[in-house]
Amino acid sequence: MTRILQSRLLLSHGFAHGFSTRLGGLSEAPFDALNLGRNLGDDLAHVEANHARLAEAIGYDVTRLAEASQVHGTRCLAVEGSLDVLTFRQQEADAIMATQPCDAVGIRTADCTPVLIGCLETRAVLAIHAGWRGTVDGVIPNAIKAFRAQPRGRLVVAIGPHIRAASFEVGEDVAERIDEAGRAAGLEASVIVRDEGKRAHADLTRVVVAQLLQCGVALEDIDDVGGDTFADASLYFSHRRDAARSGRHLSVIVCG
Repeated sequence: MTRILQSRLLLSHGFAHGFSTRLGGLSEAPFDALNLGRNLGDDLAHVEANHARLAEAIGYDVTRLAEASQVHGTRCLAVEGSLDVLTFRQQEADAIMATQPCDAVGIRTADCTPVLIGCLETRAVLAIHAGWRGTVDGVIPNAIKAFRAQPRGRLVVAIGPHIRAASFEVGEDVAERIDEAGRAAGLEASVIVRDEGKRAHADLTRVVVAQLLQCGVALEDIDDVGGDTFADASLYFSHRRDAARSGRHLSVIVCG
């Protein structure tokens, strides 16, 4: 059975959505089992079957799922008019929004932070791929600014499984950039943990939440569903842990 994680907050407001796990797919090792990445060397027939299973579990039409070529940047794309999913996938972006009922937006991850957002008034939706590079460069505020170019409304947010502070070792140059991003988002305390004799660890989750708050999202409208992709190999793919042998998750939210 395909296993997904869902946010009680988004469910309570009627948004069909889900964060995939690695359970319930057809892919064989090392991509077992619910791999949703198409360019990794996995059997494409298995990958497309996995996509169909996820669509059934969440409740969307695979022909109306917008994905993009993710590049750890800050660009946000909007689904406009009739969706040609193959053409849309060729565009580079790390955030996608949709305003038409039944259109779905999704982003792939294997340690980066997936952020799903719905607007209560317009029912528009936004999916953000927030790796550390995109986060420090501002993918979250950039995407929310684009999203709010539509009529403003209350936003509800779910943060999905990603690499957590206990697992996220970084070099000093990366630690400095992430810490700067946290302080720029209003955090007074450092998001970097340094144990004597060990490499720095970064709490990217705190930066993501701080940026959401800075964008005007209320704390009670942010739901972190939990999960450390690096630490739990039974449930999650992790590129940092498994490199080229890692599959990809898909996080999806449906407009309407």
